[in-house]
Amino acid sequence: MRYDSHAVNPYMARALRLARRVLGTTSPNPAVGAVVVRDGRIVGEGATQPPPGPHAEVVALSRAGEAARGGALYVSLEPCCHQGRTPPCVDAILEAGVSEVHIAMLDPDPSVNGGGRAALEAAGLKVTVGEGEEAARRLLEAYVKHRLARLPFVIAKFAASLDGRIAAASGDSRWVAGPQARAWAHRLRTRIDAIMVGSGTVVIDDPLLTARPGGRTARRQPLRVVVDTRGRTPPMAQILTGPAPTLVATADDTSLAWRASVEAAGAEVLLLPREGEHVDPYPLLVALAERGVVSLLVEGGGVLLGSLFDRGLVDKVHAVIGPAIIGAADAPAAVAGRGAYRMADALRLRDVSVRRLGEDILVTGYPQYPGPRD
Repeated sequence: MRYDSHAVNPYMARALRLARRVLGTTSPNPAVGAVVVRDGRIVGEGATQPPPGPHAEVVALSRAGEAARGGALYVSLEPCCHQGRTPPCVDAILEAGVSEVHIAMLDPDPSVNGGGRAALEAAGLKVTVGEGEEAARRLLEAYVKHRLARLPFVIAKFAASLDGRIAAASGDSRWVAGPQARAWAHRLRTRIDAIMVGSGTVVIDDPLLTARPGGRTARRQPLRVVVDTRGRTPPMAQILTGPAPTLVATADDTSLAWRASVEAAGAEVLLLPREGEHVDPYPLLVALAERGVVSLLVEGGGVLLGSLFDRGLVDKVHAVIGPAIIGAADAPAAVAGRGAYRMADALRLRDVSVRRLGEDILVTGYPQYPGPRD
């Protein structure tokens, strides 16, 4: 994502760029950037550090030191005013002696939500809100969803052929997408909190499901989640090994022996109610949000994606389209579920963007659901 420097104050644009650099490393805290300016010159800057590290404002102000006194602070999210893992950022701002604070957007977290702005104004500081707000909201879309709905921001990602198939009739899916698309997917995994697949993907593809940008295992790994209603995941599956933790979500009537074998392999088992023939996805999302999962990447298969789309639980779509035609009637589709009976009922995307990934095309957009959502 690029920010238009002509539309956003250059100091706020810099704060947004700093925030974007740490996206995916600060969760469950938001990725925030801050810049301290005095006499038209940047004297300090920083971004939120991984928990329990300092927030962006504290980093920027500490780097500015005495040069911050009488200056201006530009920050991509409202400073916190409560004691969490770290002291309130408002206190650090007041102690630093800046005279004005520019905030891109207010923090939707109920523990802040205007409180930081009010505290700064009460202390006599000039506070401006809204510079770069649109860019800040897009950057923090997952954080906003998590704080307002108490659910993860769900990103559906799949690679499909031109005719919408994710594998051949045999189930072979290596590779629908090319190397550039796969490299992009590994970079994406470094910016999310959890990655989820259905048991069919585990049984057929046996993925490791870790973030390996540039072929190297990333330091921070997303939680791996397997939705396995019938207890199909073999205890020797790769997804139960490696550097990342694994959560297996299953129905409460699955075999005790199978659950024990999965737990012995190192996974945590979460028991959930059924919705028809499958695990109910909504309580699973609630449980993940309670564990601090702010962003969730769902990589298939079609049955799992279909259940999420049918319930209106997908917030964003990344569809990688490869220049191939599979054509087999038995080849699995990217999205199953109830779907649309008429074209008028088909789910459309808004704010669509398209880019090339080598020979593949990446289509990104946000689903437009017709009625109230869960």
